[in-house]
Amino acid sequence: MSITPEQLQELMKEVEQEDPIDFADLPFEENDLRAITATHLCEMADAMESFSQEDRQVTLLAVAAKLVLENLVLHIQLLRQHGIPLSDQVNDLLQNLKKK
Repeated sequence: MSITPEQLQELMKEVEQEDPIDFADLPFEENDLRAITATHLCEMADAMESFSQEDRQVTLLAVAAKLVLENLVLHIQLLRQHGIPLSDQVNDLLQNLKKK
């Protein structure tokens, strides 16, 4: 792999400056969570060394899409759990998805 878990952690922190993560009151250290995530992703990338460039890109895109979807679902669940109404834009999106 051309990036180490430590380098990936630093990149994660840079991205978080633009879009911070709300770690809330999780009983874990933020840096420990970043380290676990970075290590896992580097191991996943190493396991794809034998993949073609296109297969690697497709696999990483699928992983990213799954994570974005999971984040969306968790965000909606938290809003509902706290009785916070969804924005009109999000509500419209969900209604359109229900119709399909």
